[in-house]
Amino acid sequence: MRSTRAWVRVLAKGFAMGTADLVPGVSGGTIAFITGIYDELISTIAGLGLDTLRDLVRIGPTKVWAKYNLSFLAALGLGLVCAVASLSGTLHWLQEEHSSELRAVFFGLVLASVPLIARDINPLTKSDFIWGLLGVAVAVAITTLPPAMQSEDPLFLFFCGSIAICAMLLPGISGSFILLILGAYTSVISALANFDLVRIGAFGLGALTGLIAFSRIISKVLHKFRSQTIAVLTGFLLGSLHVLWPWKNEIELLYTHSDGREEWLLGNVLPESNLVEIVIMTALVLAGIAIVTGLDLFSKTK
Repeated sequence: MRSTRAWVRVLAKGFAMGTADLVPGVSGGTIAFITGIYDELISTIAGLGLDTLRDLVRIGPTKVWAKYNLSFLAALGLGLVCAVASLSGTLHWLQEEHSSELRAVFFGLVLASVPLIARDINPLTKSDFIWGLLGVAVAVAITTLPPAMQSEDPLFLFFCGSIAICAMLLPGISGSFILLILGAYTSVISALANFDLVRIGAFGLGALTGLIAFSRIISKVLHKFRSQTIAVLTGFLLGSLHVLWPWKNEIELLYTHSDGREEWLLGNVLPESNLVEIVIMTALVLAGIAIVTGLDLFSKTK
């Protein structure tokens, strides 16, 4: 039985997960893992299904709430929704106006997450390194795919939601980046910022569908092949770091929005000899590392 303080911590962890899921390159699953709630999250979601509906009729909503650990999901979901509702507009603006600085912060966040997830592999074997390299290769392959054309069709957003939520459950694979590849990121962020209930509902329904289906697969794989799975997820993190490299150049114009905003295919470049900029970006990377370190310490305190 959790105390009031423990429930506030779950709420805070949900808020951190929601914040991470809004940014391409960062996964809410990473936050869940380093704050110590990943296994409970996956097993709780995987336990939902037709039996839940049958029990709702057979034993009533109060017992169903306790049996399926729905208080945990409610607290976590409330924190996540609060983050999305309060920060989607700000992060959308930062993505447009200060994208390099935002990437630097999350580069540090993901970089610091690697050893925190890898420490769960005990003992570490040679095969784990091979699985880790496989994770790196998969992440690089996925994150180098060119973004698709944008679409705001609700049915399309339902499809994107069901796929993106699978990535959001995996540490190292960013659901937001999957949305970017599918061509739905700007549409989803815009819908959230403008409270477009039709498109938000379509995306949410798709996410719910994918969430219930995919969580069962992850739960079984983690149970049978835990060390190999963690090694692959660690590789995912390492392989996705290039997406968050702060210094980019514009390679190709992909499309122009109706309001005149341009979307470009970006490539990594080395920093120019601007010492002030390098110092600022380094400080932001260190800030990201400090945030993850703080989350890790926060998850361990009683």
